[in-house]
Amino acid sequence: MSRITITVNGKPETREVEDRTLLVQFIREHLGLTGTHVGCDTTQCGACTIHLDGKAVKSCTVLAVAADGSEVMTIEGLAEGGKLHLVQQAFHEHHGLQCGYCTPGMIMASVDMIRRHDGMLDEHTVRHELEGNLCRCTGYHNIVKAVLDAAEKHRAAHAVAAE
Repeated sequence: MSRITITVNGKPETREVEDRTLLVQFIREHLGLTGTHVGCDTTQCGACTIHLDGKAVKSCTVLAVAADGSEVMTIEGLAEGGKLHLVQQAFHEHHGLQCGYCTPGMIMASVDMIRRHDGMLDEHTVRHELEGNLCRCTGYHNIVKAVLDAAEKHRAAHAVAAE
């Protein structure tokens, strides 16, 4: 057993965990944040995508002890003050979901993608970068539309802020 402290959605969380505990298990079972889903346990589907120290990672392949001292953002921490994050809003507006199982991981991967590219995205880039996030329901068309819309809104917001 190890004692770890991870800041999750801005709140430090200290727990005793078995050394073999995966970060996704820590998030779901120790903290009760069930928005991060477990889909495959083999880093294939992306349902468990979170932000670890500001970067999108699949939490099913990270040991919780390896994240000791780190900052984690889950889907539950994305909205601010009851207002959806622009990517969450775009998924809602463009119906970028069906069953919803992949949605939290898709959103977290998309937020990271938009940040890394500063909103400068095209359909090919979005489809390529979401290859590691599987959806069995939608065919990705509305997901891609949602990401491109959110990227455009991101660029517009940053253009206004720069003036």
